[in-house]
Amino acid sequence: MLTAVWFGLAASSALVIGSLVGAKWNPPKRVTGVLLAFASGALISALAFELFEDAYHMGGAVRSGLGLLAGAATFVAVDTALDKYISGKSGPDTREVATSGASGGVGFALLAAVTLDGVPENLALGVSLVGGVSLSLLVAIFFSNLPESLVGAVAMRESGTSARAVILTWSLCALLLAAAVVLGRSVASGLDDTLLAVALSFAGGAVLASLADTLMPEAFEHGRPLNAFATAGGFFLSFVLAG
Repeated sequence: MLTAVWFGLAASSALVIGSLVGAKWNPPKRVTGVLLAFASGALISALAFELFEDAYHMGGAVRSGLGLLAGAATFVAVDTALDKYISGKSGPDTREVATSGASGGVGFALLAAVTLDGVPENLALGVSLVGGVSLSLLVAIFFSNLPESLVGAVAMRESGTSARAVILTWSLCALLLAAAVVLGRSVASGLDDTLLAVALSFAGGAVLASLADTLMPEAFEHGRPLNAFATAGGFFLSFVLAG
């Protein structure tokens, strides 16, 4: 369990680092886009060669496939509900508004969105620890958290929130997501192989949906043309760490 605590703190520390930087500095959008692209490549590799591969071998094609679809569907449903709650409409426009820092509440809207994206990622990290240490997934989550908290901190600061409040808010978010790693590890440790396969694939489906809905569109929008190279770099690093 101590490993889960350390992994949770390590993965979530990027939120604190990003908020510290964002409270003082406005990064070029290309920087955040490239970081998101790198994280996307790393997450794709970690999902394919760790999470879903283990789920497939333990539970077979049917269970792992259904778990994957259920995880993706759950993320889409919750994400759509969050978008409607924040802006009265769903879709990718909400994310774009959130990243632009154009209105007073967008930083907190992005904070909520990052929390939604981060919960399945960190739960997946915790579940994966049942089978051993997952460095590739840890690195992928770290690099996905960093640019999102960086942009969110900038938006909150530009809306008038003090630097201290920005850092404190993102630090609390980091603790919440670190706890999700411990929760995932605790719940998964008592599951048999069949249920663990479903849990792994479910978490993988939720993370995959967050990639398609949030990380990769933002990376494409702001990171071109370097996003392709960054995605390949993230994929390669995660693959090496998984081996």
